[in-house]
Amino acid sequence: MTYAQLALSLIFIAIPLGLALVLKLGLEKDIIIATVRSIIQLLIIGYILTFVFESDNPVYIILMILLMIAAATQNIIKKGDGIPGITWMIVFTLVVVEVVTMGIMLGFGIIPFVPEEVIPISGMIIGNCMVLSLLFLNRFKDEVDRSDETIELILSMGGQPKVAIDKSLKSAIQTSMIPTIEAQKTMGLVQLPGMMSGLIIGGAAPMEAVMYQLLILFLILTTAAMSSVMVGYLAYPKLFNQKMQFVGLQYRK
Repeated sequence: MTYAQLALSLIFIAIPLGLALVLKLGLEKDIIIATVRSIIQLLIIGYILTFVFESDNPVYIILMILLMIAAATQNIIKKGDGIPGITWMIVFTLVVVEVVTMGIMLGFGIIPFVPEEVIPISGMIIGNCMVLSLLFLNRFKDEVDRSDETIELILSMGGQPKVAIDKSLKSAIQTSMIPTIEAQKTMGLVQLPGMMSGLIIGGAAPMEAVMYQLLILFLILTTAAMSSVMVGYLAYPKLFNQKMQFVGLQYRK
């Protein structure tokens, strides 16, 4: 694709922008900002990745992964307002999920340790972990706000914090995982996934593209489970004090 062809593709931005203006949705500024940011960020990362791929240095691979973790953490913690220590919980979760999944793939020789494979797949792992953590935190905070009286009642009757929060915690985990599970059920029937489509457009054989896409689907399911469960079980104790009293979400003023 040439830069001229890329410029022509901006017509796909004009359509939602026009609809937002006509319907007075108030999204025009956000659409423009999102478009400009995506162009700048992707062009910059394109040049960075070109340098990293050509250098083939493990240090640059690790630095790229750390950069992705830092950016994802910064985005997630905005939704974690009210939960003390949410930053280190998210960093810990992202690092553990990345180390476990990438360790399995490299350890069993599923993929080679080359930047062309490690960095894009790490981006998918961390990005999906970020989305699932956001979904979980959003749902968990709603559940806690809605169930605060029930939680306090269980505690007043001698129940442990884990028992009091159990229903809210598991409901939030289930809700955050359902979209991933449902999307996987219809994969290949309703849509051709992004990685598979990209490989086919790039000239890969369809079956090779399918195998890579299956790997990503399995990874996404793992990250969905690990991220939701880890963030949940790290976060809920922060809603109780040392005397096992429910203090709830502690929003910064």
